[in-house]
Amino acid sequence: MQKEVGHRIPVMEHFYTLQGEGRWTGSPAYFIRLAGCDVGCTWCDVKESWNIDDNQWMQVDLLVELAQQSGTEIVVITGGEPAMHDLGPLTSALREIGLRTHIETSGAHPVSGQWDWITLSPKKFKAARVEWFDLAHELKVIVYNRHDLQWAEQQASSCDQSRTMLYLQPEWSRRDRVHEIIEYIKSNPKWRLGLQTHKYVDIP
Repeated sequence: MQKEVGHRIPVMEHFYTLQGEGRWTGSPAYFIRLAGCDVGCTWCDVKESWNIDDNQWMQVDLLVELAQQSGTEIVVITGGEPAMHDLGPLTSALREIGLRTHIETSGAHPVSGQWDWITLSPKKFKAARVEWFDLAHELKVIVYNRHDLQWAEQQASSCDQSRTMLYLQPEWSRRDRVHEIIEYIKSNPKWRLGLQTHKYVDIP
């Protein structure tokens, strides 16, 4: 895990929008997309977030102020892979002013920060750590090919399914095959269908 210096953190972008995926779909949220990723999904749609530039480092206090000014109740920390970084100072400061902290992570790095909602989206390219499965509120598995459905079942077996919501989400370039996922869910109703609704309505 990369330790932040002087309560700064590398930020690729930050913006106020609606959550497009999972349990909180349609909810207003302030997104903070951190720079840096060592997972390297071949179909990643934000590959520009993988590297960290010197000019991307921002003060945590400024990020918190911007989130508060937006009027949001929810702040989503995403990436890249956000858990590469020490998220304790950021999440503590957000919670101190009454904002909910959500994270979207592959789970490939140790748990960092204090979270009101954890979306775990494990990847084949780098295994998720067991502690994230214990904490996850929702499991989101991206489906690129049919074998991913079998892999999704393996990932779900590590979750507490009495508390963790399970989502199968078609990879955006394969969204025309969503009916295959729908049929699978009809036969395996513990799963829900996940969609990137923000892409359909063309918002960040």
